[in-house]
Formats: sequence, structure tokens, C-alpha cells
Amino acid sequence: MRIKKIVRIIHLWLGLLSGLLVFFLGITGCLLAFEIEVRTITEPYRRVEPRIASYAAPGKLKTIAEQYLQSKNAITIEYPGRNKAAIASYYDEEHYEIVFLDPYTGRFLKHRNMNRDFFRIIINGHYYLWLPPRIGQPIVASATLVFLMMLVSGIILWWPKNKAAARQRFTIKWSARWRRKNYDLHSVLGFYMSWIGIFIAITGLVMGFQWFARSVYWTTSGGNQMPAYTSVGSDTLKHTAQTQQDRIFFNTLRNVRSDESIAIYFPASQADAVQLTINHRPGTYYKTDNLYFDQYTGIQAIANSTYQGYYRDAAIADKIARMNYDIHVGAILGLPGKILVFFASLVAASLPITGFLLWWGRRKKYKPQATVSQKASVQVER
Repeated sequence: MRIKKIVRIIHLWLGLLSGLLVFFLGITGCLLAFEIEVRTITEPYRRVEPRIASYAAPGKLKTIAEQYLQSKNAITIEYPGRNKAAIASYYDEEHYEIVFLDPYTGRFLKHRNMNRDFFRIIINGHYYLWLPPRIGQPIVASATLVFLMMLVSGIILWWPKNKAAARQRFTIKWSARWRRKNYDLHSVLGFYMSWIGIFIAITGLVMGFQWFARSVYWTTSGGNQMPAYTSVGSDTLKHTAQTQQDRIFFNTLRNVRSDESIAIYFPASQADAVQLTINHRPGTYYKTDNLYFDQYTGIQAIANSTYQGYYRDAAIADKIARMNYDIHVGAILGLPGKILVFFASLVAASLPITGFLLWWGRRKKYKPQATVSQKASVQVER
């Protein structure tokens, strides 16, 4: 049996088994592509008038936010920028809510229950199929792995035998009959999408399987193991009634530009550290400094795992790991990258449909031929 025939059989059955999930992931990927842009337009309470003034202290905003949070507990406060509202958040495995505040005065702007938010609902579907994470995530990750195998097998099937055949593989013949157009839509669009889809699939697998994430890190680091997360705490022997979190925040803020964001994560216990995250490129997540300080002394602790420490000091493999989500959604290339991912997701969603129609058309085409052949055989025997 020829190699391409084997690949075609594998491609067919993988497509039939995963088609619905690939369609679902493609459509939800399209809906999520421009989340930030849509929120900027439809949620005016995210913006404030910029002014020449200092931010209000995190402790003050925390106290105000907890008056409106159902949980009465602000885990983190983010200052996204000089013309943007501060965001106080609480989240656990079942509940997620945020409060928007004026970052200069602490004035209340809006409370949102994110469990009912459209994009959060779509994200939970895209990641977990709205199932418990321990069940939904492996299913989505497995479907993504199958999708990656289909992309590779699809490229093999598309690859032309010669130059004459190659000329027909890059364009859709719109003047052809419907069946030929469907074939071109599947193979030609699938080929162009594959080179973007491979990156989407690989980055999705990094988020879906720990073994895959470790394998990618091992490859990009030249054979090193991914460093374990460093647990950072505070010296409880130096416990004081008042923590240094506001002073730590303002000392760090001096090194933050007006076009950068800064977030503070409050200690959950007396033994925890204060975490500050500086995002050098808001709208993405990879270019961040994740810093830790003793909540009583204000002394900075050293933490240099993949997602900790200064971005500039991170190794190449660690930077690639940090970029994973932004590559997945296209944000690494800005708006053009998001547009590419949007159309790639749209094409990915169409492939199970055009592929099924292609298979069904061939199935119907061959059935009548077999019937005619059988009839002719019967007549000869008579």
C-alpha cells in the first residue's frame, strides 16, 4: 500500500473522530480573537481621564473594593495604565469577580460577576468544554493533538507530485463545479492555514499537557529540565501589625513607565510574600517582571523559575515558555497576528465541514458505480 494511501486513511478517520471538537474549538477561537478590542469598545468603565497625579495606594483601593466584592476579599489590584481604571479581583475555582475603580481617587466605577461574562463563558468552553477542568482539559488537549496530526497528514496529502500539479494546488477554481470547489476549499485553504495552525496546536498542547510543555522546554533549552516554581515567603519572626505593601508598591512604581501596567498580589497569609507584576507590553502577558518582597521588611526575594523574576534575565527557553499564550492567540504580533489567528481559526472550523462533504460525496459517487457493475454481472450470468 502506498504511503499517501495510508496517510489518507489516517487523515480520514482522525477527521471523522475529531471533527465536531475541531469545529467547536475553531469557532470559539474566532470569538476570543479580539476580546481585548471588543472590551475596550463596549466597556467604557475601563477608561478614566489621565491626570498628573499619583496612583492611590493599593491598601486604600483594596479597602474600597471589598465593600463591593461579594467575597469581601480583593486578592489583587491591577493598575493597567494612566488612562485606565484600576481592577480589583477575587477568584477561586468556582467564582470570579472584579471591581473597577478610579486609580487616582478610588471612586467606584463598576462591579462585574465574571462567571456571567460572555468571554469568560466562551473561554471556559474553549478550555474545558464547560466541564470540570480535570475532565474537560484532557479532552480538549487530546483533540488538539489529533488536530496537529491532521495538519501534518494534510500537508503530506496536499503535496503535489510534480510542477504541473503544483500550479493547481495554490488556488481555488471558482468556475468549477460545486464538488471541485469544495475540494479546493478543503485542500487549498487547509494548506495555507496549516502553517499558522501548527503553531496554534503546539501552543495549545503546551497548555493542555504537562509532558508536552516539558518536552518543548527540553527542546528549546538544549536538553535542560524546566526549573521548578520557587516558593517565596515572608519572615514571620519580623511580623508587624502593619505590612509594607504600599511602600513596596510605590518604590517599584518609580521604575514603571506610563505605558506599562503594574499589579500587586496581596499576601494570603502572614507567611506569604507580596508579589508585584510589571507588564512591559500591556495587551500581552509574556514580557513581565514577577517580583517578590517580604511583606514586613520590604526586602526583595530571589525567585528565578520560568515565570518568575525579570524578563530581561530569563533564558531563551523561559522566554519562549512565557510567550506561549501570546503566540496561541496571535497577540505576539499585535493586531496583524490576531487577524491571522482569527482567519486560521475560521478555516480550521470549516475543514471538518468541507472534509465531511468531500468524504460523503465520494461515498455516494462510488455506491452507484458498484450497483451498475453488479447488475451487469448478473445479466452476463443469465
